[in-house]
Amino acid sequence: MIRVGVQLVPQGTTIRELRQAWTAVDKMGVDSIHTWDHFVPERAQPDGTPVASDSPIFECWSLMAAMAVTTENAMFGPLVSAVSYRNVNLIAHMAQTIDHLSDGRFILGLGAGWYEPDYVEYGYEFGTAGSRLEYFSNALAAIKERLAVLNPSPAGDLPIMIGGTGPKVTLRLVARYASLWNCALSDPAAATRLNKVIDDWCAVEGTDPRKIERSANVRPDTNIDAWREAGIDRLIVPLRHPFDVTKIERFLDARDAS
Repeated sequence: MIRVGVQLVPQGTTIRELRQAWTAVDKMGVDSIHTWDHFVPERAQPDGTPVASDSPIFECWSLMAAMAVTTENAMFGPLVSAVSYRNVNLIAHMAQTIDHLSDGRFILGLGAGWYEPDYVEYGYEFGTAGSRLEYFSNALAAIKERLAVLNPSPAGDLPIMIGGTGPKVTLRLVARYASLWNCALSDPAAATRLNKVIDDWCAVEGTDPRKIERSANVRPDTNIDAWREAGIDRLIVPLRHPFDVTKIERFLDARDAS
């Protein structure tokens, strides 16, 4: 059975509207709710429409804490949080605390970081793709170590989701550390190829590939069956303001009919 997720884009909106949206989709029965981790508005929407530089935007982890106590059913988490934006031990401690606030429903979504305007605006070193991936690898190990010694332990399983498609480094880290993998692809065939890469890295790392759930960000009008055939287990639909939650209904219907 395929799972259904929603990503609520936290820009160009208000806290009240965000809260109404995540409350609504939680009651609808989605399997997971997500938001992104950016500090400055994106420059353009996916269709190329410019975004005003002064567009309102809210911080990811603060929203996660609020979501923990105002939802009841769905798993939730960042999609995904760049590890270089915060001290990695702090990330682990925030995740543990939010997991307890939600009675064990938190998904720790992590990525290497890629959006240079965030780094520039807040004074972080952007580096290179290689240096960010090296930091990401070390950060994942440190986060796992910190989670293992925190008191109390996380309330639930606290699965780690890794976002990215790099076949040489990122997907090997998926095989080593992740319970979920997320990709932002327009073509299910590409997901099929990358699923094979993950499976191959699992063989190297000694990981059971069946224990890694595969997810994809998809358009509301996407071909659901094509993604199923590509081996994707969870479809995550990004919604922007105004949040039209009715776009999720066909995904829930497809899930419940399977």
